[in-house]
Amino acid sequence: MWHNNKSVVAVYAHVDTKLGYAIIDGVSGWKRINPTSTDGVTNVLDLLAAAKANDKKVNVFIGSDDQISATYIT
Repeated sequence: MWHNNKSVVAVYAHVDTKLGYAIIDGVSGWKRINPTSTDGVTNVLDLLAAAKANDKKVNVFIGSDDQISATYIT
């Protein structure tokens, strides 16, 4: 499901390269970035961190597995 025009409240990453999380305004709890690939997690985490740092809104897709699998800055 797409969650559109949302703010990024917080981002978190662990030393393990496939562990990235975010809190999206209006979406319940920490959402894990889908660990399909190391580069994919890094790219999504970087985008979410940039959106937070620059006070930009994002559109985020959270799948049935309750993980972020796509996002872009609006």
